[in-house]
Amino acid sequence: MSTERACATAAAALLAAAAAAAQEIPPLPPPGIDLPHVVLVSVGGEIATGCETPLELAGCESGGETFAPETWARDLPDVGLVARIVTEDLRALSRADGGAAPEHWYGLAGRLQQLAGDPEVDGVVVTHAAAGLADTAYFLNLVLPTRKPVVLVAAQRPWSAVSGDGPLNLYDAVRVAADPAAAGNGVLVVANQEVHAARDARRTSAYRMDGFGSVDLGPIGVADPDVVRFFTEPTRRHTHRSEFELAALPESLPAVEIMAAVPDAAGRLIDAAVAAGVKGLVVDGAGGLSGGQVEALRRARDQGIVVVATSAARAGRVPETVALRESGIIPGDNLTPTKARTLLRLALTQTSGPAEIRRFFAEY
Repeated sequence: MSTERACATAAAALLAAAAAAAQEIPPLPPPGIDLPHVVLVSVGGEIATGCETPLELAGCESGGETFAPETWARDLPDVGLVARIVTEDLRALSRADGGAAPEHWYGLAGRLQQLAGDPEVDGVVVTHAAAGLADTAYFLNLVLPTRKPVVLVAAQRPWSAVSGDGPLNLYDAVRVAADPAAAGNGVLVVANQEVHAARDARRTSAYRMDGFGSVDLGPIGVADPDVVRFFTEPTRRHTHRSEFELAALPESLPAVEIMAAVPDAAGRLIDAAVAAGVKGLVVDGAGGLSGGQVEALRRARDQGIVVVATSAARAGRVPETVALRESGIIPGDNLTPTKARTLLRLALTQTSGPAEIRRFFAEY
């Protein structure tokens, strides 16, 4: 054997040995009756969208289609090695863009409650549009009385896109829903190999792949290639510890509007909202209120309207300041305006007392 050939053979052997040593990801378990039972529910969204060309990355410019959840089982058969998958099509509960509309939250929550109550079901995955996912997740987190994993997942790109994030996000969501460690953590959001608590998850980019995050606290776990791992758990009340019972909610939630604090704004929009019959207001950025807005909020408070303040900075909690206390405005903690609105609407189904609503915002 020539010297060159001997060197090449030795190098190949070393490379093979190194590759074997680096293989840390265990093989997937074979299909079997002992696999967890996960229901895959679709309400549409980019993750359920197929465009005509793979370079349509931010929606289908040339037209497209939304497909039934059975398509995922066909295109991504590896999910069948993680769990026994049953699909359910609830796209009728979505808007045209694939996000569950607030008026359809009851229907979605009711069906998920039924699924979670089935002793044969170990977890549920809900595919959703990226827009609105965080708000749907938070509503479900407040009204679903279950310890079983309910995982919401979306994609920033259509399923048909080149380098689309949908397949891996969906695969990871099934892994999380099938993992016993996910139980009891409330509703979860899985994206970009991270696991987020529904309360803290928010959309952080309109179209980039790292489109979801928990700005203040970070993910509570990861869906790494070799294992799903949880590092912490939510401390706020949720799901099985929540006081909000879906069956006890009124046919429609009390009206609450969001008002942006603008230094030179008049108070006419606040007055108009009160005249239209709102029961609560969320002020986005109370530190930047104009004089006209302050006066309008005072008039609203005099009429019994509950006012909650959120931070325009989108990070950090709203502190309990002297100015807020004197004005009767309730701090919205570190919730986004839309999540504060959801919690306030649910709180108003039980009370309009400021002290009790403050407790809700401190505990949820």
